[in-house]
Amino acid sequence: MAELTSTKLNAESHLLLDQPLLRMPYELSRRNFKNAQRLIEHSTTSFTSSLQSTTKAASKTDDPAQTLESLDAMITKMQGLKRKLSNLQEEEARLHKAAKARLQHLQDLHEVQSLVDVKYDEWSRVRLSRLLVDYLLREGYADSAACLARSKGIEDLVDVDAFVACHKIERSLREGQSTALALEWCKEHGKELKKGGSMLEFELRLQQYIEMVRAGHESGVAGMEDVFKEGVRIGEGGGEAKLMEARAHAKKYLSASGDFELLGRAAGLLAYRPWDEVEPYAVSPVPLPSHCPLNVKTRWTHLASLFLTTHHTLYSLPPRPLLHIALSAGLSALKTPACHSAFTPSSTNASSSTTTVCPICSTELNELARNVPYAHHTKSIVENDPVVLPNGRIYGSERLRVFNEKVGTERGWVRDPVGGTKEELWRESEVRRVFVL
Repeated sequence: MAELTSTKLNAESHLLLDQPLLRMPYELSRRNFKNAQRLIEHSTTSFTSSLQSTTKAASKTDDPAQTLESLDAMITKMQGLKRKLSNLQEEEARLHKAAKARLQHLQDLHEVQSLVDVKYDEWSRVRLSRLLVDYLLREGYADSAACLARSKGIEDLVDVDAFVACHKIERSLREGQSTALALEWCKEHGKELKKGGSMLEFELRLQQYIEMVRAGHESGVAGMEDVFKEGVRIGEGGGEAKLMEARAHAKKYLSASGDFELLGRAAGLLAYRPWDEVEPYAVSPVPLPSHCPLNVKTRWTHLASLFLTTHHTLYSLPPRPLLHIALSAGLSALKTPACHSAFTPSSTNASSSTTTVCPICSTELNELARNVPYAHHTKSIVENDPVVLPNGRIYGSERLRVFNEKVGTERGWVRDPVGGTKEELWRESEVRRVFVL
């Protein structure tokens, strides 16, 4: 009975990390439905208006050629609508297939009753493959992730296309190329972003304004004579036109933000050029909030990070790779105070006759486990006849005696098996017995 209880599978605890598994296809399916709905509503309005116009024109003319031409144009538009809806239908079918496969994957776990069942090992391998694909996608190795998914037959259990699209937008921002892709994404998810109070679209519009101002100043450098107009120093010619365009852009997209301090710093870009020795514009022509450094490259990096955070929040994706979260949970179950002790681990101690197989103490995982909590042990196992050394470590007296005989410790002295060196010896009289209550 004890063995059956210890190996019983709790499916709910295993699925704590698998919430994004169903959330992503749901969000993608909802967005696909909204696109179809928007397309149908727009086309219905357009077709109704065209049909009414054609009907009125046909009643007032005796020439059927014009009426046939209008009808042909309407038929062409309807065929285009059909093609677009067919593509959306194919995408919907693909998302439904993925959702069905993921539900079946989770159902397979609920049908496993024991941790020692062969089916649980198979399910765990599939989940490990999913975690590896998720890690590769987050790190930007989309081709490797796709190959791994194909080789394991888990294409429906991972979101390769969604992450590829996400990283395409993130890369365009991080490299300082354009905000067009990110703004298009914001337009598609406008209602959700507004409901969540996201500042992503405002930050992107602000970056557009910054680039307009910079282009205006740079284009007016050659032969430009500074003039003062409406209290703002601007240049003549093309530079002036670009600065006026920047002002119109700010009035349209930035004035409703309510952050008057930021708007004042943004307006200052019109007066002070990037090469003017006036803070904060002397460092760079970027009016960032007070918590952001005034640096052009950092500004684009800030936008890329903000987009990733907004994207993952919208799709209920954790900010860290699921593989790291799973490793942290496993490491926390094994971690003890000895894993990060100031004493040298026995595996790296040349004078020690023991070796450690603890994953926490390994060089690969030791740093990753440094910030995870210690394991919560409800039961402890103590060796027979325990004794405590002056440094606080507790060992069984027989184990301590055998170790010191193997390493050749002088009679009447004791050395610590884990961290002890030749200089760290204690007399046997300093070793105290431990009584467990």
